Amino acid sequence: MKNITLGAHGPQVGRIGLGLMGMSAFYTGSGTDEAGSIATIHRALELGVTLLDTAEIYGPYVNEELLGKAIAGRRDEAVIATKFGTILHRGDGERGLDGSAENVRLSIEGSLKRLGTDYIDIYYQHRMDPGTPVEETVGALAELIQEGKLRGYGLSEAAPATIRRAHAVHPVTALQTEYSLWSRDPEAEILPVVRELGIGFVAYSPLGRGFLTGAIRSLDQLDESDFRRNNPRFEGDNLEANIRIVEQVDAVARELDAKPGQVALAWLLAQGDDIVPIPGTKRVSYLEENVAADAIELSADQLATLDALTAPVGDRYADMSPLNR
Repeated sequence: MKNITLGAHGPQVGRIGLGLMGMSAFYTGSGTDEAGSIATIHRALELGVTLLDTAEIYGPYVNEELLGKAIAGRRDEAVIATKFGTILHRGDGERGLDGSAENVRLSIEGSLKRLGTDYIDIYYQHRMDPGTPVEETVGALAELIQEGKLRGYGLSEAAPATIRRAHAVHPVTALQTEYSLWSRDPEAEILPVVRELGIGFVAYSPLGRGFLTGAIRSLDQLDESDFRRNNPRFEGDNLEANIRIVEQVDAVARELDAKPGQVALAWLLAQGDDIVPIPGTKRVSYLEENVAADAIELSADQLATLDALTAPVGDRYADMSPLNR
């Protein structure tokens, strides 16, 4: 696995990371498999996948606890990224946006305990809180960095102006947002801003929530509790229309004797050495398949074919209001 430095001053990480959300939430279907998930995390570390991405909201809490168990005795091998800001710790622990300095403090103590560590490498504000100036949030994060509880901080789904305001208070380590052949919005404004400021870019859902693997052709394949059943891009006629994207990715994959998901990841890696995708999986076999994408070289013609794909039909989320603030 190749390594890169995440942003101008961030940690060195493997070129491909691992998203842990699906091990505990949203995609779990009939249940979770703690032993299998821990085995996947261990295999990731063996393969040089060092950036491990979780959040307090995943579960909630149980995903951080899972990661804490997996890295016990192996903390120095991992670059831990987790997220705060979508649980109201000043209240009853309900879901909601809170970027206040008090909530930052309450959040970090819980995450450190669940993860079994005394520091976090990247601490993301999961979604921006319109009721709290980002300067207040980042001021609290900067204090935690000075205290040694954080190595750096990040923003998730933040607008360009918000990124600039945050960076002016304390340099942002990484910006995380959705980016793939399925979602290319960051190319217009976000990528230029983070590159200008020397901020690392972490791409979540790089496989289009599993769609770009070519495995999903019908909602009948998804468990009743799977949140993708209510995602606009998977609904009704939208799903049928969006299958055309996978078919074109699959055509390139056949040329390379590769899997569609590997081609989707290879395309994303080709967009710049400063981009780290974090495909999620709870299975060792899929992890190994994703990591193998790092060795795939797309030709100029293949890149052009993929670049020319039309945008998918439907919004990324049913409710887009918490994004890009």
